[in-house]
Amino acid sequence: MRYFLELSYNGKKYFGWQIQPDVVSVQEKINKGLSTILREDIVIVGAGRTDAGVHASQMYAHFDSLKTLPNNLAYKLNSILPDDIVIHKIVEVAADAHARFDAIDRSYEYRIWLGRNPFLLDTTWQLYQNNLAIDTMNEATKILFEYEDFECFSKVKTQVNTFNCKITGAKWVLKGSELTFHVSANRFLRNMVRAIVGTLIEVGLGKITLDDFRKIIESKNRSNAGVSVPAKGLFLTKVTYDYINFEQK
Repeated sequence: MRYFLELSYNGKKYFGWQIQPDVVSVQEKINKGLSTILREDIVIVGAGRTDAGVHASQMYAHFDSLKTLPNNLAYKLNSILPDDIVIHKIVEVAADAHARFDAIDRSYEYRIWLGRNPFLLDTTWQLYQNNLAIDTMNEATKILFEYEDFECFSKVKTQVNTFNCKITGAKWVLKGSELTFHVSANRFLRNMVRAIVGTLIEVGLGKITLDDFRKIIESKNRSNAGVSVPAKGLFLTKVTYDYINFEQK
């Protein structure tokens, strides 16, 4: 049988989602937890692969098991996982359901604190700038909808078949001292959101114009875009499917 997990995690202590040699990953921790409880080798497949230090307030993954799961599996799994990984739901799905390939939309937030806040050091990029032209930054986000090739915002030397992504939403929202970039797309390239944010900050500081931003996208050259902002401000916030009812089993 195939099952979906809904989970969240604080990525501070992890070298990303995906299992890698000699480092700690979120996927590894959940694999071990499920394998221990179910007494069979379990390998989960995530909806995406967040980078080192990136968080997820909503992530999905699937796994296969030969057993009918106990109703309290989520509770048991949470009892042995680290406190910074939480399983919210586990549901049975169709045998061909796929957490990664069936996702039709993904949403991220990048959170900036304008000033200093000691309680948000691990979950925001604290930027000491009070002169950002946020309206202009939002004008720049509209340019993103005109394009699908975002090679300029992709990590160099990444193995992908295409740099095309369909961005379905992008905007900056300021609430008090918290400035958040919201972005949704059918898929994202490695480092893409952090590179977009870094480039939009340059727009907000007046270092580049809206026309410059357009030319950066058209250049398809990562060296023309802005810096990749710190991972700690980035959250995967939503993964959308068109067929799954995530009611607790």
